[in-house]
Amino acid sequence: MTTVQRVQPPPPAAAIRPKVVARAGLYAVLGANVCVVTIFFFQAGLGSNALILLGRLAGLYGALLMAFQLLLVARLPWLDRRIGMDRLTSWHRWVGFGVLWTLVTHMLFITFGYAQLSSLPPVDQFVELATTIEYVLRAVVALALIITVGIVSARFARRRLSYETWHFIHLYMYVAVLLAFSHQVAVGTTFTTSATATAYWWTLWGAALGSVFLGRVVLPLRRNLRHQLRVSAVVPESDNVVSIYVTGRDLDQLPARAGQFFLWRFLTRERWWQANPFSLSAAPDGRQLRLTAKTAGDGTAALRHIPVGTRVFAEGPYGAFTTLHRTRPDTLLIAGGVGITPIRALLEELHGHAVLIYRVATDRDAVLYDELRGLAAAKGTELHLVTGPATPDKLAPEALARLVPDVCERDVFVCGPPGMTSAVLRSLRELGVPRQQIHFERFSLAG
Repeated sequence: MTTVQRVQPPPPAAAIRPKVVARAGLYAVLGANVCVVTIFFFQAGLGSNALILLGRLAGLYGALLMAFQLLLVARLPWLDRRIGMDRLTSWHRWVGFGVLWTLVTHMLFITFGYAQLSSLPPVDQFVELATTIEYVLRAVVALALIITVGIVSARFARRRLSYETWHFIHLYMYVAVLLAFSHQVAVGTTFTTSATATAYWWTLWGAALGSVFLGRVVLPLRRNLRHQLRVSAVVPESDNVVSIYVTGRDLDQLPARAGQFFLWRFLTRERWWQANPFSLSAAPDGRQLRLTAKTAGDGTAALRHIPVGTRVFAEGPYGAFTTLHRTRPDTLLIAGGVGITPIRALLEELHGHAVLIYRVATDRDAVLYDELRGLAAAKGTELHLVTGPATPDKLAPEALARLVPDVCERDVFVCGPPGMTSAVLRSLRELGVPRQQIHFERFSLAG
């Protein structure tokens, strides 16, 4: 038997990866501001006892983390395309716990520090501070709101709440930010003793809140006013899957890439208030956008009944699951269930040899499979449909190595249900695929 060996094109020139640049930038911004805040703290003087001083420093760090937390969820395009909404939101969550603990520390140390000076019991001292010093009560309310948001964001609570309920409660974090900032302006040592520090804090909070306003209000409104999106076709793909085509003006100027997603609002009387995240299921071509959704409840079931011509308000595009992050000339694409939608769009855009593994329970669950076969044939892609129950794992390391012997030489894009994605990532690590070659999107709403 004669073996035909495919000649590999040379890998792309070495360069600093966009994700590394963005992460380093965020770390540098945070680190620089920590240094500045610490300098201002010491410049304000050390005229109190140790507990009060530590409490003030904890409060300053808590305020800084709160501003940084806002930046992480501002949905600024430059950060989102390089890091991805899912990771930014995960970092936002962990920074939120940092905010919680630094502000709790601030409250406790300040209370015990002043109790030490006044000889009052800590509880009585806390009540006196809250009722006699202007704006301290606002800080107490802010901390109560932050604790409430922290509790509902913990995993045990988050799993029991609908996204809409969790999101509504989470909006109170903005109220907490404003209350905490007003407290800092009124009684914060750096605000009252240093004009330079005052200007710094106003600039910091202005930049943080301005970023949120820009990314979450200005850019979505501007893009939707420009592009005037409307539903142009609703195409059932199967009994429980539907594709929706969207057209508009100047779509060639919309900065969307294969692999990204939008938060879609279909402006009917029943659905205008619902924003659902759906990936593009076809590479943007400048003429139309397509999303493909599987029924997962009443909301998605109603998508097939949306009238043609319905106005659409789309926030995005979001996500770093794009070819921007490729490091190798060849690619392995692994999709599970309806996670095939961004993978199918990526396949359309990719150059170089690709292998696509599509994991589903049964053949009937293979969404857009006819399209995949045609696209794979046109591009010379190896297409593997892997069916069967979740156990045993058919994408275990040995199975992946048999299907794709050169897996370690490829970029790997993974999208599917969280359980499948986690299992595939473990298999890739066991096979020794370098971390920088693994790109994944967890098929769930960020947050």
